[in-house]
Amino acid sequence: MSEQKELKVEDIKKTAEEKSCAVEKALYYVTGFLSGPMCGKCFPCSLGAYEAKVRLQNIADGRGTDDDLAAIRKIAGNMLEASMCKKGKDTAKFILEWIDTDVFKKHIEGVCPDRTCVAFIEYRIIPDKCNLCGLCKDVCIYGAIHGEKKKPYLSGYLPFEIRQQKCQKCDDCIKVCPTGAIIIVDAKVKEPVGV
Repeated sequence: MSEQKELKVEDIKKTAEEKSCAVEKALYYVTGFLSGPMCGKCFPCSLGAYEAKVRLQNIADGRGTDDDLAAIRKIAGNMLEASMCKKGKDTAKFILEWIDTDVFKKHIEGVCPDRTCVAFIEYRIIPDKCNLCGLCKDVCIYGAIHGEKKKPYLSGYLPFEIRQQKCQKCDDCIKVCPTGAIIIVDAKVKEPVGV
């Protein structure tokens, strides 16, 4: 029987810091902490970390409120003061390091400044840049891209567009687009995308 490697707070922190968005960093850290290093022996950690994760998930999913932000700040403060071990205190410090950045407030307003949280972004095709090659449609396993490939000597094509309800924001379409016609925009921006 193979022995499972124990998750360490240092490893969780290192991976969390690789993420560009502060909300994603905090959510990853708390989720990782709950998955392994947390011992569950003191209430500020065991109850606080679970509640913090729920509140952070709300913010990452676009459902966050000022109440969530205030609760996370209070939970982290309690964990820092009352946790019995260094792991709990380190988790609280990590949350508090990012909580007062403008990023959390922006998420509550409906914008991810780093454009990485999927609840706040959309992938769009700039028609003037699209050469109608269809590579994006071919690579999309979710069937989110609609349009017609260009054929010699024909005209009147249905331009390519991304159906947001189906798009999983996996980046596959961006990787194959030879003209850079697919861009990431804030979901709140509803007007057509120009050049």
